[in-house]
Amino acid sequence: MATPTTSVPIDGAALLDTVHAAMTKYVILPSEHATDAVVLWIAASHAQPAWAHAPRLVIRAPEKRCGKSRLLDVVEATCYSPLLTVNASPSAVYRSITEDPPTMLVDEADTIFGPNASANEDLRGLLNAGHQRNRPAIRYDAANSRVETIPTFAMAALAGIGAMPDTIEDRAVVIRMRRRAPGESVSPYRHRRDRPGLNKLASQLYSWLRADLAVLEKAEPVMPVEDRAADTWEPLMAVADHAGGRWPDRARAAVLALTAEAEENSENTLRTRLLQDCRAAFADGTLIRTATLLERLNADPEAPWSEIGPNGLSAVKLGKLLAEFDIRPATLRFPEGGQAKGYQSTDFADAWSRYLAPDDPAAGGEPYQPYQPSQTRSERYGSEPWYGSSRTTNTSRTALTSVATAGTAGTATPLNRGIEEVA
Repeated sequence: MATPTTSVPIDGAALLDTVHAAMTKYVILPSEHATDAVVLWIAASHAQPAWAHAPRLVIRAPEKRCGKSRLLDVVEATCYSPLLTVNASPSAVYRSITEDPPTMLVDEADTIFGPNASANEDLRGLLNAGHQRNRPAIRYDAANSRVETIPTFAMAALAGIGAMPDTIEDRAVVIRMRRRAPGESVSPYRHRRDRPGLNKLASQLYSWLRADLAVLEKAEPVMPVEDRAADTWEPLMAVADHAGGRWPDRARAAVLALTAEAEENSENTLRTRLLQDCRAAFADGTLIRTATLLERLNADPEAPWSEIGPNGLSAVKLGKLLAEFDIRPATLRFPEGGQAKGYQSTDFADAWSRYLAPDDPAAGGEPYQPYQPSQTRSERYGSEPWYGSSRTTNTSRTALTSVATAGTAGTATPLNRGIEEVA
């Protein structure tokens, strides 16, 4: 690994601004808070030896073509030593994690937690355990009659359709991508043309943060959240405070906004169908009672709603399905008199424009409206030293099975790109 150069001081705030501009050139994120969070997560990956926790980055979307893979491309080009996989054996992934770990990037992560999840238990265990330092995997080396500890600590980004398991999202910065609305555009990303420029930003992030690992290790940023959320966001807050400028305020606004978003697990194929059927249920109206909407949805013999539960789709289930699109019921006054829980067509307009046919009169689109003192590290963990105190130092490790496992077909030998290669 190249030694960071310190001859020319790096303006951390300006560098983060540059990364922010580069990202928004290729990807439209759901909010400014989400963009700031991803920028800080990328920067934090370059200082992993300083952190007690390795936050996950979950990039999820309700349907295809929402930009999640493109965002993962930008993350791959700017993070520290990316290890990108969509199909690799667990043993290969475990062997790739060193004391200065790569940044794990998993595309199509929904396949890991889907119907065939039982075949990926080792990888799921790594993603859960690797959030916290000193949570190694234990394997028995029969050849040498000894127990081996295998490090799991590494930052990881996962992109997929739908919500990830609670055990993952509870340890993650969650970015909910959306399909581009009419009028929204980005520059096309070409790997050969655009990646080298992003790699240079990675080199600068590495030089800036690696020179100050000792400072970052001792950082105790004031956190606006507590418990596991504080553990997850602390590295990002430390980077923001280290950068200075407007980034400390932006970071804390981001953590408050993103942790406030309700995350629900539901089937994504139903969501798009629900949007379509809700549009039909509104007809020419602008307001609809929840009871009336449910009656119309459950009465359609060709729709799945009457079979959702014992009595068909309920108000609670309807609310959970629509919450992924930031559509929620409200107490409304209706022209015919009286108040009741219901929905407004204007609340659906943005989702209709993004996920339904663009030539439909209902797909008008409206601007997205994002959601609008705690302990220090020493107070949470005590005064005992943690950095390097019990980390595994044996860099040699055996295979996870008694016979070395070959890479999955079509998967090349993992290569950890060192920053020095692009400096």
